[in-house]
Amino acid sequence: MTAMSSVLVHSSDDAWRIEPLLDAPRPLDRRLRGGVLPPPLARRYGADLTIALRRDRPTIVANFVSTLDGVIAFDTLGQSGGREVSGGFAPDRFLMGLLRATADAVLVGAGTVRSGGRHVWTPGHVHPPSTAAFATWRRHLGLLAPQPTTVIVTASGRIDPEHPGLHRSNVPVLIVTTGAGADRLRRAALPTAVKVAVAGDGGRIEADALISDLAERNLELVVCEGGPTLFGSLIGAGFVDELFLTIAPQIAGRMPGVPRLALVEGLGYEPGATPWAELGSVMRAGNHLFLRYRLTESARHSGGPA
Repeated sequence: MTAMSSVLVHSSDDAWRIEPLLDAPRPLDRRLRGGVLPPPLARRYGADLTIALRRDRPTIVANFVSTLDGVIAFDTLGQSGGREVSGGFAPDRFLMGLLRATADAVLVGAGTVRSGGRHVWTPGHVHPPSTAAFATWRRHLGLLAPQPTTVIVTASGRIDPEHPGLHRSNVPVLIVTTGAGADRLRRAALPTAVKVAVAGDGGRIEADALISDLAERNLELVVCEGGPTLFGSLIGAGFVDELFLTIAPQIAGRMPGVPRLALVEGLGYEPGATPWAELGSVMRAGNHLFLRYRLTESARHSGGPA
């Protein structure tokens, strides 16, 4: 066994700003969501924020934080998550909130729900000082819902009905599950506002059915926050459009008996078949890097850098 440090990286809430280092040209043939940020957000985020929207299906943008050696959680039991990896770094929490505020929905797997025992998937929950500015940004974008919809993916339907993330009156919640999972959830005392949808059977969620359900609900921009198995299923089906990846300056390591989750789980490519990504931007705050990648068809088939 190894002891996990409880020391978090602290940032004075008035002393930091995310600094742009590189910004590649954006697509010109897509509808864009975003633009110039309101002043309170612009002071934190040193660039405009725009995300290209697809016309054929919801746009899926993933947001993760990783150690230098590719670990996104210190265990596989749902007892740790991104906060331990980032060190609780305020700029990373802010960016998470900003992406949530820009989106129609936040997509998470059951393991992520269990690891965040008191979490609520709203912008202000991860960066409370920006709560009012996040709300202003949503109104500027023309988003009618005050909070993004929380979409929870669980094949088994094993979700704690008392989880705080299910009990906010202004936060719509959709649980996507299998037929067996839906039966289990029907027996649970879920809040009446929580909706349940079936997107697969036989013990697994079908990515195509999940995306179709999101489309039917007019959720045009969805931020996926994990876990790595859900992310892997979406990557494998070709449904991830962008990845916002924070690199935290710590090394987690691995050893026999201490498994740790990587960015992608449940999926492995053969050499030459791997998807490639285009670098969209590089930013920094302190010793953390904020990378943005686009997973485009041209990048997937390019075979990587020339």
